[in-house]
Amino acid sequence: MPRHPDYVPHGVIPAVLLPFDDNLSIDEASYRAHLRDVSSVEGVAAITTNAHASEVASCSFEEQRRVLRITLDEIGARMPIVNGVYAENGLEAARIAKMAHEGGASALLVFPSGVYTFGQRPEMALDHFKRIADATDLPLIVFQYGLAGGQGYPLATLSKILDAVPTVRAIKDWCSNPQLHERHIRVLQSRTPPVNVLTTHSTWLMASLVLGCNGLLSGSGSVIADLHVQLWRAVQENDLAAARRVNDRIWPTAEAFYSEPSVDMHNRMKEALVLLGKLPRAVVRPPLVKLPQAEIERIRTALIAAGLLKPGAAPRFAALR
Repeated sequence: MPRHPDYVPHGVIPAVLLPFDDNLSIDEASYRAHLRDVSSVEGVAAITTNAHASEVASCSFEEQRRVLRITLDEIGARMPIVNGVYAENGLEAARIAKMAHEGGASALLVFPSGVYTFGQRPEMALDHFKRIADATDLPLIVFQYGLAGGQGYPLATLSKILDAVPTVRAIKDWCSNPQLHERHIRVLQSRTPPVNVLTTHSTWLMASLVLGCNGLLSGSGSVIADLHVQLWRAVQENDLAAARRVNDRIWPTAEAFYSEPSVDMHNRMKEALVLLGKLPRAVVRPPLVKLPQAEIERIRTALIAAGLLKPGAAPRFAALR
């Protein structure tokens, strides 16, 4: 059963990484330390796991169950846990949703099916969400991709999902279109009850937040949760000067983490945590591979520019106990 039954997704929600040992097994001790580190940032509203940042595509169902158990055991009493539902079909999505509900998650982040890259009909998306809603009454977050790739939901389809499945309480907006993003904010947050727009436009986070989002959900929060909180608060307080100062620190990390190819974004974040002494190693699972040293040095330069790392500092892992 959910630990935080009245939770509505909002505010700053980092998506945490998943450390691995050299043999590609889950490094539970480092994961627990990472959870404690990110969740200790004052102002973080919830934590997301079993999502892109934690390489969910390379994790089995049982590993996802284990990851959720570890997360709940480590920090679940203190804050809500959002669990990803990453599945190609509605049957498996419902299975994951049921597992997460029984495991104690407070909300679910629902990914679109990869099948949609071949095209989609509204009925397909409706069926997917209805099957999940039949398995759980947890609040759902729609992961809204860009329309160009086929996995994003046109606003008409999104509205049908919200009408048919009232447990959808937020979207994680990655539409990558400023005009459409603002339309989502204005339309969805004006509904009764409102459907919160959580931005994940981490390459233009400040610009996105000032449009009126009710939160942000981003993998870069695994590294810079404190900067996310500072930016969020400055925007909420309409303090443009403060928001610009924080954004100037976020900018070099965004440039490093979200460069091409974007598939390596969380790979880069792991390397950043190694450089900061917060992870012992930056092992990733296939199909990801180790970054070249030149790129790791570029990440080091970005962390220095952001004021997160001193020049010449050597990585030194601390267990963060």
